[in-house]
Amino acid sequence: MPQRVKEINRKSLGIRTGDDVIVLSGSGKSKTPRKVLKVLTAENQVVVEGVNMVKERPKKQGNQRQSGINEEPIEKAAPIHRSKVALIDPKTKKPTRIHMTEQNGKRVRTAKSGETI
Repeated sequence: MPQRVKEINRKSLGIRTGDDVIVLSGSGKSKTPRKVLKVLTAENQVVVEGVNMVKERPKKQGNQRQSGINEEPIEKAAPIHRSKVALIDPKTKKPTRIHMTEQNGKRVRTAKSGETI
Protein backbone atom coordinates (compact mmCIF):
# COMPACT_ATOMS: atom_id res chain seq x y z
CA MET A 1 0.00 0.00 0.00
CA PRO A 2 1.56 3.36 -1.01
CA GLN A 3 2.23 5.90 1.71
CA ARG A 4 0.49 9.25 1.54
CA VAL A 5 2.77 12.22 1.17
CA LYS A 6 1.85 15.14 3.41
CA GLU A 7 0.98 18.18 1.32
CA ILE A 8 2.95 21.28 2.20
CA ASN A 9 1.21 24.64 2.18
CA ARG A 10 3.53 26.95 0.26
CA LYS A 11 1.12 29.86 0.04
CA SER A 12 2.62 33.29 0.67
CA LEU A 13 2.18 34.53 4.22
CA GLY A 14 2.09 38.21 3.27
CA ILE A 15 4.92 38.79 5.73
CA ARG A 16 8.47 39.14 4.50
CA THR A 17 11.90 39.24 6.11
CA GLY A 18 12.67 42.74 7.37
CA ASP A 19 9.03 43.78 7.89
CA ASP A 20 7.98 45.59 11.05
CA VAL A 21 5.36 43.63 13.01
CA ILE A 22 3.58 43.77 16.36
CA VAL A 23 3.14 40.60 18.42
CA LEU A 24 -0.58 40.24 19.20
CA SER A 25 -0.58 37.37 21.71
CA GLY A 26 1.69 35.20 23.81
CA SER A 27 4.56 36.01 26.15
CA GLY A 28 6.12 38.43 23.63
CA LYS A 29 2.98 40.56 23.36
CA SER A 30 3.72 44.28 23.23
CA LYS A 31 2.97 47.40 21.22
CA THR A 32 6.63 47.78 20.30
CA PRO A 33 7.35 47.19 16.60
CA ARG A 34 9.86 44.40 15.95
CA LYS A 35 11.67 43.13 12.84
CA VAL A 36 10.98 39.79 11.16
CA LEU A 37 14.25 37.85 10.95
CA LYS A 38 13.04 34.81 9.02
CA VAL A 39 9.85 33.49 7.41
CA LEU A 40 9.11 29.75 7.45
CA THR A 41 6.41 29.42 4.79
CA ALA A 42 5.92 25.65 4.97
CA GLU A 43 5.29 25.76 8.74
CA ASN A 44 3.26 29.04 8.72
CA GLN A 45 5.73 30.52 11.22
CA VAL A 46 7.93 33.59 11.53
CA VAL A 47 11.02 34.35 13.60
CA VAL A 48 10.70 37.77 15.24
CA GLU A 49 13.55 39.72 16.82
CA GLY A 50 13.55 39.43 20.64
CA VAL A 51 10.43 37.23 20.87
CA ASN A 52 10.26 33.59 22.05
CA MET A 53 13.92 33.51 23.07
CA VAL A 54 15.38 30.07 23.83
CA LYS A 55 18.79 29.09 25.20
CA GLU A 56 20.87 26.76 23.11
CA ARG A 57 23.86 25.11 24.69
CA PRO A 58 26.94 24.28 22.63
CA LYS A 59 27.27 20.60 21.73
CA LYS A 60 29.94 18.48 23.36
CA GLN A 61 32.85 17.04 21.40
CA GLY A 62 34.65 14.52 23.54
CA ASN A 63 35.75 16.20 26.79
CA GLN A 64 35.44 19.76 25.49
CA ARG A 65 32.53 21.76 24.24
CA GLN A 66 32.58 22.90 20.64
CA SER A 67 33.09 26.63 21.34
CA GLY A 68 35.25 26.33 24.45
CA ILE A 69 35.43 24.66 27.82
CA ASN A 70 33.11 26.99 29.83
CA GLU A 71 30.92 28.35 27.08
CA GLU A 72 27.71 30.20 28.05
CA PRO A 73 24.38 29.20 26.51
CA ILE A 74 23.49 31.09 23.33
CA GLU A 75 20.13 32.90 23.23
CA LYS A 76 18.30 32.85 19.93
CA ALA A 77 14.76 33.60 18.74
CA ALA A 78 12.52 30.59 18.05
CA PRO A 79 9.65 30.70 15.53
CA ILE A 80 6.09 31.69 16.43
CA HIS A 81 2.88 31.16 14.44
CA ARG A 82 2.02 33.81 11.86
CA SER A 83 -1.42 34.40 13.40
CA LYS A 84 0.26 35.92 16.47
CA VAL A 85 1.79 38.84 14.54
CA ALA A 86 0.36 41.70 12.50
CA LEU A 87 2.08 43.99 10.02
CA ILE A 88 2.32 47.68 10.88
CA ASP A 89 0.55 50.13 8.57
CA PRO A 90 3.21 52.68 7.49
CA LYS A 91 0.62 55.48 7.44
CA THR A 92 -1.20 54.96 10.78
CA LYS A 93 1.53 53.00 12.63
CA LYS A 94 -1.14 50.52 13.82
CA PRO A 95 -1.54 46.76 13.21
CA THR A 96 -3.22 46.04 9.89
CA ARG A 97 -4.18 43.30 7.48
CA ILE A 98 -3.01 43.43 3.89
CA HIS A 99 -4.29 42.48 0.49
CA MET A 100 -2.58 42.17 -2.87
CA THR A 101 -3.30 44.78 -5.54
CA GLU A 102 -1.88 45.40 -8.98
CA GLN A 103 -0.03 48.64 -9.68
CA ASN A 104 1.82 49.25 -12.96
CA GLY A 105 1.56 45.55 -13.85
CA LYS A 106 3.12 44.36 -10.56
CA ARG A 107 1.45 42.78 -7.55
CA VAL A 108 2.08 44.83 -4.41
CA ARG A 109 1.02 44.51 -0.78
CA THR A 110 -1.49 47.16 0.26
CA ALA A 111 -2.65 47.97 3.80
CA LYS A 112 -6.28 48.67 4.67
CA SER A 113 -5.52 52.42 4.64
CA GLY A 114 -4.48 52.14 0.98
CA GLU A 115 -0.80 52.63 1.69
CA THR A 116 1.65 50.37 -0.17
CA ILE A 117 3.87 48.32 2.13
